[in-house]
Amino acid sequence: MIYLIPTFLHEDAIETIPPYILDEVKKCNVFFVEEEKTARRYLKRLWREMVIDDYKWYAIHKAEDAVMKSFVQHLQAGDTIGIISEAGCPCIADPGQILVHKAQQMGAIIKPLVGPSSILLALMASGMNGQQFQFNGYLPIDNLARKKAIKDLEINAAKNNCTQIFIETPYRNNQLIKEILQTCKETTLFCIAVDITAPSETIQTKTVKQWNAKPFDFHKRLAIFLLSVG
Repeated sequence: MIYLIPTFLHEDAIETIPPYILDEVKKCNVFFVEEEKTARRYLKRLWREMVIDDYKWYAIHKAEDAVMKSFVQHLQAGDTIGIISEAGCPCIADPGQILVHKAQQMGAIIKPLVGPSSILLALMASGMNGQQFQFNGYLPIDNLARKKAIKDLEINAAKNNCTQIFIETPYRNNQLIKEILQTCKETTLFCIAVDITAPSETIQTKTVKQWNAKPFDFHKRLAIFLLSVG
């Protein structure tokens, strides 16, 4: 059995984790996590009496051969495995997906658990099309490739009436936003959703022209970006 255990998006938003998650955590005896230190700290917040050293821990990273081998061995041994992402839901823009793919091939039972997803929360609040949307992960770092990617997203959004969703490393937020505002049409809708579930949360959808009218600064804030052409 594999449990896909969600975690909070902001460390002070523990209330976003449904109470039943703890019941499922207590069934696990092995954890495969994106970052071991933060996963341990998170579980201790859910369950103060948890004895961390009673469990086996593996850092997923990019699911290297050694990690995959250990994962398969635990599955074959009948262990109950928990997979935890660094933030939000496991396997969504997260290396845990590679393990779950293997588990599906092996016929394992996989239980996804309810929790916060920054991608879906941003889409819900954006006012953009929730019937057709596409998550694109990170855009290219190279300037020319990035500008082409932005233009392609805008074209796709207009052609298919599809909301385009993407992310960026927080310290490159402002640079990405500037490129979008320089590249896209003035009437294109652009949503910037930052610090979701935190006290400083802000989710705003404006036209490119409106964003260009006022200064902005989203440097080093966790963000989700959405693009739509009405």
